[in-house]
Amino acid sequence: MTSERYNARESEPRWQRQWDQEGIFASKNDDPRPKYYVLEMFPYPSGRIHIGHVRNYTLGDVIARYMRAKGFNVLHPMGWDAFGLPAENAAIERKVAPKAWTYDNIAAMKKQLRSIGLSLDWTREFATCDPSYYKHQQKLFLDFLRAGLAEREKRKINWDPVDMTVLANEQVIDGRGWRSGAVVEQREMNQWVFKITRYAQELLDALDTLDRWPDKVRLMQRNWIGRSEGLLIRFALDPKTLPEGSTPDGGSELKVFTTRPDTLFGAKFMAIAPDHPLAQAAAAKNPKLAEFIAEAKRHGTAQEIIDTAEKQGFDTGIKAIHPFDPDWKLPVYVANFVLMEYGTGAIFGCPAHDQRDLDFVNKYGLGNTPVVCPPGVDPKSFVITDVAYDGDGRMINSRFLDGMSIEQAKEEVAKRLEDEVRGNLPLAERQVNFRLRDWGISRQRYWGCPIPVIHCPTCGVVPVPDQDLPVELPEDVTFDKPGNALDHHPTWKHVACPQCGGEATRETDTMDTFVDSSWYFARFTDPWNENAPTTRAVVDRLMPVDQYIGGVEHAILHLLYARFFTRAMKATGHIAFDEPFAGQYTQGMVVHETYRKADGTYATPAEVRIESGANGRRASLLDTGEEVGIGPIEKMSKSKRNTVDPDDIITTYGADVARWFMLSDSPPDRDVIWSDERVQGASRFVQRLWRLVNESADIAKAAPGARPAAFGAEALALRKAAHSALDKVSTGIEKLHFNVCLAHIREFSNALAETLARDGKPSPDLTPDISWAVAEAAVILVQLFAPMMPHLAEESWQVLGQPGLVSEASWPKIERDLLVEDTVMLVVQVNGKKRGEVTVARNAQNPEIEAAVLALDAVKQALGGKAVRKVIIVPMRIVNVVG
Repeated sequence: MTSERYNARESEPRWQRQWDQEGIFASKNDDPRPKYYVLEMFPYPSGRIHIGHVRNYTLGDVIARYMRAKGFNVLHPMGWDAFGLPAENAAIERKVAPKAWTYDNIAAMKKQLRSIGLSLDWTREFATCDPSYYKHQQKLFLDFLRAGLAEREKRKINWDPVDMTVLANEQVIDGRGWRSGAVVEQREMNQWVFKITRYAQELLDALDTLDRWPDKVRLMQRNWIGRSEGLLIRFALDPKTLPEGSTPDGGSELKVFTTRPDTLFGAKFMAIAPDHPLAQAAAAKNPKLAEFIAEAKRHGTAQEIIDTAEKQGFDTGIKAIHPFDPDWKLPVYVANFVLMEYGTGAIFGCPAHDQRDLDFVNKYGLGNTPVVCPPGVDPKSFVITDVAYDGDGRMINSRFLDGMSIEQAKEEVAKRLEDEVRGNLPLAERQVNFRLRDWGISRQRYWGCPIPVIHCPTCGVVPVPDQDLPVELPEDVTFDKPGNALDHHPTWKHVACPQCGGEATRETDTMDTFVDSSWYFARFTDPWNENAPTTRAVVDRLMPVDQYIGGVEHAILHLLYARFFTRAMKATGHIAFDEPFAGQYTQGMVVHETYRKADGTYATPAEVRIESGANGRRASLLDTGEEVGIGPIEKMSKSKRNTVDPDDIITTYGADVARWFMLSDSPPDRDVIWSDERVQGASRFVQRLWRLVNESADIAKAAPGARPAAFGAEALALRKAAHSALDKVSTGIEKLHFNVCLAHIREFSNALAETLARDGKPSPDLTPDISWAVAEAAVILVQLFAPMMPHLAEESWQVLGQPGLVSEASWPKIERDLLVEDTVMLVVQVNGKKRGEVTVARNAQNPEIEAAVLALDAVKQALGGKAVRKVIIVPMRIVNVVG
């Protein structure tokens, strides 16, 4: 038995080198074994990995190592989501080229990732900024363009005035750019869009098939797609209230899409978006209205801002006519809470049953009329003041709808308005609307994939010929002027038209970086194909990704775009499937308490000493002793300085300790609270396992070569513990219950330790059956923790004298017979009331069970001396004594 401590600093780099030299994690596309594709969302090369990366990639690595041991051809690749604004910002701040900054960061982060001991296939590595990658992305764009899935159109866009680029709606958070934090402006520009809305219903329906996705993620996608059924109603405008020339194109009506036509008789006003054509036309005649519209645009039109901002409106003086009563005139307001992008950009307001509308009418004194009465409430006394009622009920104050249910009223309104005609058109038509909008991909920045089109004064928009791809970014750019560096380049954008040969210019917009990450998983299947984005036979066999892992912050944007892109690639012949990710998992964040100094600045965890005493925990600075306040537990961030450097942890404790802690502290879908004490506990457990393996190895040397014919009680108990742990850990990994797996490993290690020691010392009289069981148990133990702590496992594998590498060993076979319990616990009732339990042999006969039950003190007391009339035994479950 060795007394040496396990030395992670010496062991881990050695095993990493051996894995690399033997290339054991490189998968082959012609491997005949069943495939398993596990993928973590690839990182942006910021220059440093953070502790969240360690958690994310460890989760995937456990699955990859386990499935490899189970006999699968595991594809577990890694690459870099390398385009984006941070590289341009670095170029400006540090006076370096974005390309150089990016590849330097990739080199640094790759070195860090290797130190974690991940079983990655580095032979498939690429960065999205490699021309060899974005060449194929440009090909996909051109294929989408030919298929009508990419178009150029003038549209209102979100403009970030600091980053000077267009943002997707999803990239506008609280009315500000997601990176710069600048207040976003509304502009109208020519933009390239992907027609994601063509797949809106399909993307929605397919969510029901993704049963290995978290429910919360599917719900977020459903809400974002936002399918709604309703009526498109044509409200006539009162011509007497229309200022001359105030209607757009001579229009005399206002179209409104509503999902609640049942509430028409509760209408109190109409509201239109600030950029609605009617609002623009009216503003041309009304300077005060024009000023109101400008102010509304300055405050942004992001949904989050609109939901929380004070509801404001401007009465245009125009009146709309109620579709069921020509004498009922509704005032038309321009309102800051109505968006042109949703529906028709116009609404009718029923304040009694919509909180937003109620806030509005209370501000402007328009009143409300309840038209839905809750069950059990007297309609005569039902009133609305500050809280709208949006529940079920019966119609009131609604003329011919009174007494109907909401659904009946919706149907009646639809039928009547469909039958009513004005100008050869019905007053209403049933419609399905979606919240989802087409994906604007144009970005006014340099460090992105160039959009492969040419603008010719004669020929218009001309696709770059396939043979001229890739359209590469110029490297001799400068960032001394605001805006897109490609616009300022003296030569790059000037080119001959491929059709007429005349002078033309390249498109200087580059693609949204979400495009880069919307198909990279397919490219990983054959990144060596120089002629096409995918190799059909390979991609169709290796996709979809069996297990995809990444943060919930990507639950809408990235996952939705990837699902669209997969369908678009199918439509253009690059793949044959619809969904990219069969299983998807969102891991929690790594969080840490914060430490604040007296001057209000933050200290890092590395600068702080924590002491526990009678008065609780106390924090002080290591260098000065100054006491600092212990703040709340928050997401690790540079601003709060509550980050932990993975390099420090790996240098101090080893990668296996970091991996074990990340897996053991909490379920992987929840936040993990970083704790130095628990990290130290994980380090102690590593040393305990090392000692246990070495003790087992000493015992195993005496084990017989052949399996004993029979096992005594002690050996049998150990074998049962080993195979029970094997069964539970296998199931736990497959269900991604990693923290539960680790608990079972700890429990099993305790059972092995108890077998090895009596009174704290190795037993001198271990019999052959026990020594054989110890040898078996030690091998199983090492294989159980190998996916979590692969370096320690390799070292232990050698100590046990096992051949080859544990990373290449097959997963142990479970002996199911050992999982069957010898006893069973039965619930005992007396006259139908539970009185206790009884444990009997699994194969006990009824007379034995009856005798055991009647001997229980609880049963005797419950009977109170009464004779037993009969005993009813439900096999394996319940015994009921009837007295």
